[in-house]
Amino acid sequence: MDEQIIHKGKISYVNYEKHFATIDYSYNNKHKSVNCKTDAPDSGKKPQHYRLGDEVSFQMKLSDRGDKMTAYNVKYRHNEAINLLIQRAAIENRFSGYLKKIDDEYFIKEWESYILFPLQLSPWEVPPASTAENVAISFSLVNLDKPNAIKAELFSHFYIPEYKKAELHFEKQFDINAVVSKITPYGVYLDLFGDKVQAKLNLSHEEKETIKEGDILKVQITFLTPNKLVVKKIS
Repeated sequence: MDEQIIHKGKISYVNYEKHFATIDYSYNNKHKSVNCKTDAPDSGKKPQHYRLGDEVSFQMKLSDRGDKMTAYNVKYRHNEAINLLIQRAAIENRFSGYLKKIDDEYFIKEWESYILFPLQLSPWEVPPASTAENVAISFSLVNLDKPNAIKAELFSHFYIPEYKKAELHFEKQFDINAVVSKITPYGVYLDLFGDKVQAKLNLSHEEKETIKEGDILKVQITFLTPNKLVVKKIS
């Protein structure tokens, strides 16, 4: 088979534990299937999180062992089932599914489509308990403008006490005594409320010359979301 030919097919099976997927396609009016690796990015790109129903383009070559053909240069095109979920999310972004843990990472399998979405957790969110695996759970979808990068987000969140303290200090604009944990050319890194909440502080070269690791700086939170925290130094 010519390795230069670009084929089109659909992902029919994904083994997330063993990092391979199966692509169904047609060649010379015959239905065929071929496997591809999902943990080895092509051309230096980040590996794609493939899902059932993904329509892809790909090329073929002999496997490393030389005993069969394998797909490479696999590129995501679209997924009709995901498009339907996006349409549903525009009306009500609430879905049901099952929690899965694969290689220390959390995923949620949508109840009806069986599509597996990576779970997006806040840095300050308490991860689900292991007993929650395979139990029905409510979630929403994020990154809806990027169908090949959609993630799941739990509908109910449980944050560490330090994050709740950060919310209070942000709301009231209380000053915080932050400890300098690291200084790099890219900024000064701080520990807030112990070592559970971190923030990056941008200072001039001259200002950085006057501080060292372990110093205490007085700061205020100027921006806070479950995924981002911004502080400013109080003179």
